[in-house]
Amino acid sequence: MDAKAISLSETDVKPVVDLLNDYLANYHIHYQKLRGCHWNIKGQNFFTLHAKFEELYTNAQETIDEIAERVLTLGKPPHSRFADYINESEIKEINTIGMKDLDMVDAVLDDFSKLISLERELLTATEEAGDDGTNDMVNRFMQFKEKNTWMLRSFAGKK
Repeated sequence: MDAKAISLSETDVKPVVDLLNDYLANYHIHYQKLRGCHWNIKGQNFFTLHAKFEELYTNAQETIDEIAERVLTLGKPPHSRFADYINESEIKEINTIGMKDLDMVDAVLDDFSKLISLERELLTATEEAGDDGTNDMVNRFMQFKEKNTWMLRSFAGKK
């Protein structure tokens, strides 16, 4: 399949696919960080954050699948190697073992900020390509992170 099958220009969609693969790489590192936070959370906020991190990594797993399937819908292969994810991701791995609970929250908030920035780039690229399907998908993902940014910042007592 190629983009022409869904009435899009191959040339116009190439920047979108490239950004989606970068986004996919960042999401994979973010997902694993959330798993580490979920597994390694300790302290007074254990019950609250253990459940929240599970909610977030479950959402991230579903998001990763949607991103990869969108790349395929646009007629290209999604990246699928951890080496590519690590090399291409702006989000970096961290060691969550022994990490303080609010430091974990800060790490997730930092990831959200980077992902939202990538989403805004994607929204511009999808608009230029006339790719409303990807635009709608990315906008939905961004709204989820914006809301959870507010919630986590409130939880951590940040302005």
